[in-house]
Amino acid sequence: MAAPIKFGVGHSVRRKEDDALIRGKGRYTDDVSPSPSLHALMLRSPHAHAKFTINVTKARGMPGVAAVLIADDVKDLGDLPCLFNFEVDPFTGPPYPILARDEVRHVGDSIAFVVADTIDQARDAIEAIEVNWTPLPAVVGLVNAVKKGAPQVWPNHAGNVLFDVPIGDKAATDAVFAKAHAVAEVSIVNPRVITNFMETRAAVAEYDAKKDHLTLTIGSQGSHRLREIIGGMVLKMPLEKMRVICPDVGGGFGTKLFPYREYALISVAAKRLKKTIKWTADRSDHFVGDAQGRDNVTVAKMALAEDGKFLAMDVDLMGDMGAYLSTFGPYIPHGGAGMLPGLYDIQIFHCRVRTVFTNTVPVDAYRGAGRPEAAYVIERLVDACARKLGLTPDAIRRKNFIPPKALPYKTVTGKVYDSGDFTAHMKRAMEVANWKEFPKRAKAAKKAGLVRGIGLASYVEICGTMGDETANVALDPNGDVTILIGTQSSGQGHQTAYAQLIAEQFGLPPERVHIVQGDTDRVATGLGTGGSASIPTGGVSVQRAAHDLGGKLKEIAAEALETSAADLEISDGRIRIAGTDRSVSFADLAKRPDVDPSKLNASATFNQADGTYPNGTHLAEVEIDPATGIIKIVNYVIVDDFGVTLNPLLLAGQVHGGAMQGIGQALMEQAVFGSDGQLVTGTFMDYAMPRAADGPSFHFETHNVPCTTNPLGVKGAGEAGAIGSCPAVVNAIVEGLWREYKIDHIDMPATAERVWIAIREAQRRHNL
Repeated sequence: MAAPIKFGVGHSVRRKEDDALIRGKGRYTDDVSPSPSLHALMLRSPHAHAKFTINVTKARGMPGVAAVLIADDVKDLGDLPCLFNFEVDPFTGPPYPILARDEVRHVGDSIAFVVADTIDQARDAIEAIEVNWTPLPAVVGLVNAVKKGAPQVWPNHAGNVLFDVPIGDKAATDAVFAKAHAVAEVSIVNPRVITNFMETRAAVAEYDAKKDHLTLTIGSQGSHRLREIIGGMVLKMPLEKMRVICPDVGGGFGTKLFPYREYALISVAAKRLKKTIKWTADRSDHFVGDAQGRDNVTVAKMALAEDGKFLAMDVDLMGDMGAYLSTFGPYIPHGGAGMLPGLYDIQIFHCRVRTVFTNTVPVDAYRGAGRPEAAYVIERLVDACARKLGLTPDAIRRKNFIPPKALPYKTVTGKVYDSGDFTAHMKRAMEVANWKEFPKRAKAAKKAGLVRGIGLASYVEICGTMGDETANVALDPNGDVTILIGTQSSGQGHQTAYAQLIAEQFGLPPERVHIVQGDTDRVATGLGTGGSASIPTGGVSVQRAAHDLGGKLKEIAAEALETSAADLEISDGRIRIAGTDRSVSFADLAKRPDVDPSKLNASATFNQADGTYPNGTHLAEVEIDPATGIIKIVNYVIVDDFGVTLNPLLLAGQVHGGAMQGIGQALMEQAVFGSDGQLVTGTFMDYAMPRAADGPSFHFETHNVPCTTNPLGVKGAGEAGAIGSCPAVVNAIVEGLWREYKIDHIDMPATAERVWIAIREAQRRHNL
């Protein structure tokens, strides 16, 4: 067996991009400051639902004000599109205008865009705009929105429902439930959360009047998709007349993938004024202007046999869309529903999916995009099944996991799991966590006046289904290698990961590999980054292009060394005749005068059409103080199956970060709207973000089974941490509360107050 290649696949190579970032030499969108440039601000609605008239005459005449745009000024623009591509009949979404006209539908809805010489002048102009408001009834919350007589967000969508569709076989499901030995049921809320990335959104628009060409610099998750939507669909301009550049991006988590109103408005203003314009969101803009995540209400039931076998599953799922349909909004609950069976052999299934409008900020993909919601439902339900039958959480899972011998396995919702050993990673997590000794630890905690709880969640998700991704790998004149690719890093470490794939082929160290991304002029095509697709798709494209380039370089070297290409090997940036010291460097090959330039680069395209299915087990142990309701995570174990590990260091970082996002949602994060539609948690004073002290010291390891449908064997890992963590933490909390107080349910976030109240109510109810 060949020795592993230094810096290659499987090595914990440190991130090559970090040196500049930790020294303050990163270049984010707000660092792009062409001089001179104007500055822009958005005027947003203070009402959740209202009619309005607007007068901007005074604002337009103020010192330094270059433009004030309202709906009439951008009436020729296209709406922001919803790219929901699943055929649901009927499906007719309402308009999502670039600026609201006459009526607003959520707090933060955009009604005017001001451009001025300075930010302060723009703020003064915002204050001078005269708006007459006529408030209208608003509806907040899924349950309220579908009640009879609820205020209507859109007149053409009765009952505030966008669509109400079934998945699976209702008649067969009902028949099984009618004969089941027992039925377990959970009714759970997956609360709305806000994607608080470190870098708020920003954009810079530069217009070249002579060339009629627009350059838009945006911190996003993909330059090409934004050009297609903002340039082609909204501005209705030829795509060759627009360049989109994505510099360093400080976090995305799905929310930076979408087009937003500001990108179109700043472009319009730059073209009309023939000036460079800059816009940067403050945190208040972000809280009410950027798509939010999750927000489902679900009732799920499982029909059970006497021995604990799952016979059928029935789900009623509602997903909150907010007031408008964001780019993929309706797909998230509908697509996520396909993952509801989880890792279990469930033959009969039905799910009713409703997407619902409310007078709130639009909802779209947030790390995991429907799969965390699905995993939370099934894993909470499986624990309820265990309690119903008096089984342990691991025993009921062992009984119902899809066995390795059944793989590839097509689920009742049409997903094909290609590989894995689900019992094995659960068993390993339990071993590491010393599950067997938990009763002793619980007893010791009780003596100290505390309640211990332990819980696990075994999840599965689908990754890599973004579409075609193309990579171009080129040999530079100095013998380095440059990769041009359409994926977009927002902190994941793509430069390092792709460099490792080049090292695997050429033996080059990371500093000799250069990544070009996020520039529609330099990179021909691209999907951006989402759905943990960059390595399963982009990585395969890089690997294949590098392999093809290696073949071309061997042909050139064969001529230079006067030998056959079959006798050559590549390592350390040189091509040598195997078994000899005769070689030629990459730099010398690149400089040969007779070399056809096409031989110095190669391209490859890959599409992971079947999807990949990462899976694993999260196991949490918590300590609850009954006197205060405060929860502390005292142990946390993760055992994941990602197929193949490209870089253990990068992988651990992704898993830790994702798990902390899930822990934040499980324990403290929630976007709360008042009955009038005001966002109560609109600042960090009210919206609780997890800090380092809120998280555990993670034990993370892999139990990989290579993916059979991906050429690299990888399954994707960027979202997995956020998928297994919520149900593991909440299951642990409920386990402790059930054992001590017969509390069998608590919704996220399990705040100290919520837990304290639940304990007090249980004590009164049971005279404890």
